Amino acid sequence: MSSEALDHVQPLTVLAEDERIFRDSVRDFAQAHVRPLVREMDEQARIPRSLIDQLFDLGVMGIEVPERYGGADGRFFHSVLAVEELSRVDPSVGVLVDVQNTLVINALLRWGNEEIRQRYLQVLSTRTVGAYALSEAGSGSDAFGLTTRARKDGDGYVLTGRKLWITNANEADLFIVFATIDPDAGYRGITAFLVERGFAGFTVGKKEDKLGIRASSTCELILEDCRVPSANVLGELGKGYKVAIETLNEGRIGIGAQMLGLARGALDHAIAYTRERRQFGKPVSEFQAVQHQLARAAVDVECARLAVYNAARLRDARLPFLTEAAICKILSSEVAERVASLAVNLFGGNGFVKEYPVEKLFRDAKIGQIYEGTSNLQLQTIAKQILS
Repeated sequence: MSSEALDHVQPLTVLAEDERIFRDSVRDFAQAHVRPLVREMDEQARIPRSLIDQLFDLGVMGIEVPERYGGADGRFFHSVLAVEELSRVDPSVGVLVDVQNTLVINALLRWGNEEIRQRYLQVLSTRTVGAYALSEAGSGSDAFGLTTRARKDGDGYVLTGRKLWITNANEADLFIVFATIDPDAGYRGITAFLVERGFAGFTVGKKEDKLGIRASSTCELILEDCRVPSANVLGELGKGYKVAIETLNEGRIGIGAQMLGLARGALDHAIAYTRERRQFGKPVSEFQAVQHQLARAAVDVECARLAVYNAARLRDARLPFLTEAAICKILSSEVAERVASLAVNLFGGNGFVKEYPVEKLFRDAKIGQIYEGTSNLQLQTIAKQILS
């Protein structure tokens, strides 16, 4: 390869100017507006509407939405940067933005017709929070074992069933709900519907009391003869499984970014604390054992960062990224748990109390290996790809 050609090859972690400016704006926002609220949001288990409005004003709630629909006209990689920087301060805020962009808006951009895009993308970019409702009591990892039913009725459909563990449900006014039209057709009977909060027969139910990411709402949805117009079918009838699979592949990169941001935040806290904390007459950071633990954590974080950025760059380049998305999710979620645990250890007794930030990050980290495809499912995906 010529030296001229090499000049155009950029390392994964080198950001273009627009990416750097965008990342810095989100980073500054997180420090100024999110950090002061972290403990209060965790204790109250809610994100204030005023902060959500500020996220809309910042432009991070419709990152990939084209300008003609009122969005920021960014790339998927911009969404990854936003989720990473917000999660570095509070993973609850990070996942709110993640679901909005990588699941809800992504699905509408890919599968929505022009009428749906005109109707929903502008409000999603400016004021409306979205949620993605696939999981049920008996269909977590078995994503397509759905019991929620949809039957044709006149010029629309009637949906009946319950959804569980739905992120953003308390704040959302628009839900992508997956239901089965023809149970005998198996996964080929599943269809995606756009359900508005005000539709008759639709209720947001119990809000879960969670271990971590407590400010991020997780609720059940109840559909009791909920009427949905035919115009609100997302994609084709019976193709809901494709909407779900292809959207979740990208959503896993978003969770990778969330866990990467969490790990970076925990490592930042650990470095700062060990520099200040003195034992035996010197800072804890001067002990070689501590230095080696921090160095190992830095290695882990950098590996996770490369995996997440690689998957996101592949997606933007429209190249295959299924395996890379699974790799980045399983790696970053495991790194987040290890680094957050190390941070608690290095804080000593202070790491075990809520006055300091790392116990929250430790609680927040656990979900990374569970939602949007458990670690076992990621391993199965990777195994299937490398053995095919």
